[in-house]
Parts: sequence; C-alpha cells; structure tokens
Amino acid sequence: MQRIINFILNNKNTLLYLFLFVISIFLTIQNNNYHQARYFNSANWLTGNIYGVNASIRRYFNYKEDYEKLLQENERLRSRWFNTAPRDTVEMDTSRLTYEIISARVVKNSYAEPDNYITLDRGESDSILQDMGVITSRGILGIVEKSSSGFASVQSILNSKSNINAKIQHTDYFGSLTWNQQDYRRVQLEDIPRLDPAPMKAGDTIVTGAMSSIFPENIPIGTIEDFELNQAGSSYTINVRLFNDMTNLRHVYIIRNRKRPEVLNLEKEVGNDR
Repeated sequence: MQRIINFILNNKNTLLYLFLFVISIFLTIQNNNYHQARYFNSANWLTGNIYGVNASIRRYFNYKEDYEKLLQENERLRSRWFNTAPRDTVEMDTSRLTYEIISARVVKNSYAEPDNYITLDRGESDSILQDMGVITSRGILGIVEKSSSGFASVQSILNSKSNINAKIQHTDYFGSLTWNQQDYRRVQLEDIPRLDPAPMKAGDTIVTGAMSSIFPENIPIGTIEDFELNQAGSSYTINVRLFNDMTNLRHVYIIRNRKRPEVLNLEKEVGNDR
C-alpha cells in the first residue's frame, strides 16, 4: 500500500495531466458533432478488429477439429469413388465396400536415396498392414512394407524395388512402373508393347492398372514426358513426370482392399494345382 502511495506522490503531476487530458477529450466529444462521429467510427473500428482477432483465435484452436472433419469427409468421398457407389446415395453400407480409406500424416520422407521410404503416423492399431496402397489427393506414393503398433513404413515409388501395375489412361496398354534412381520427379513405365502408330503421345496421363490387388484402377500417377523403344525394339520405356511433389508430402490416404486376402488365397490354390 505504501508503494502505491509513494508512486502517486512521485508521479502526481503526470497523473494529474493525464486525468485532465481525459476530461478534456470527453468534453470535446460531448460538445462537438464532428468529434463524436470520429470517436464512434474509431470505436467501431477497434471493436471490429477485436472481434476479428477473437474469431481468428477461435478458428486457430478449432483448426485441428475442423481438419479431422475434413479428412473424414475426404475418406468418405474417396470410398465412394474407389467403390463406384451410386451418386444419388448419401449413406453407404461400409461392410460391403471393397476398398477402405484411412487418412494418415507423413512423419518422415526420403527421396534422394536409391531406396526411399515414407514413415506414417498410423500402424497396426489402426489396422494398417503390409501391402496396403498409399496415395495423396494428387496420385500414388507407394506401398506399405512394414508396420508397428503406431507407425507404418512405406516403400516409395522412388525405390529400386518398386514395381506397380500401371497403364496409359483410356487404353488397355499396361506395364510395370519402376524407378531408374535418376530423378525424384520422374518414374518409368516399361513393357508397353510396340505398335505402329505408338499408342501414346507426350502429355498423356498414366494411371494405375487393373492388374493390381493393392490399388484401385485409374488412380493418377503422372504424365508422359517422352518415350523410346527398348534395346530389343519390342516395347517402349516411358518417362513419366509425377503429379506428386515427392519432396513435399504431408497428408496421405492408405487404401485397404478387403477382398485382397481372398484373391491371394485363390491365386495360391490355383498355383498349387498346376
């Protein structure tokens, strides 16, 4: 208390000046229409900015919740697309879907090694297992190679061991998508049969093929930059520029084919019978 009294005594002239200044401002505003208008406009501006800042703060703290809702909506939309659900339906019987979509976030990503991998923040506790496809909103990324309780390691398409069925869009010409380890922006589509004229041209889109039990058909991959015949002259090797920026990955979707175990068991039985 004594400190407050001492502060007032030591600064009495300044405090008196401020007190009189406030009174003079108040009297000026009260007795002058022009100053009243300026005051209320300034007050409205200040109030508006305070409300704006408050709304921004609330949006910031609600961002995570809104983001999760957006991911869930994207999962539903992609499930409809991959499972060719009727467009006029609102609800889906998820127990009858072939493909299940699970959102995830990239924890670690490499793109400059001969064998590159991507680590995701989803794992076995989220039903993420080996040989599930991984995509973004722009195209494919790779295939889950291993998973722990809370994380999954994805073999990137920028990997010397990567081999994915792909085709030229709107055609039945398909081959194997590989990577020659030279450029993270490009992969190679091999074994497209030689035809005259060539079944493709620069700028055509490359998508996933129908011969995979991991990816649905027609997921975008990239566009044709150029192509050439292999040494035997029997097929083309196509340079494909990826839609994905492999250096900048954040949010992804994991694809689970619920019918894949049935397909693999059938193929295994057929193989044993031969």
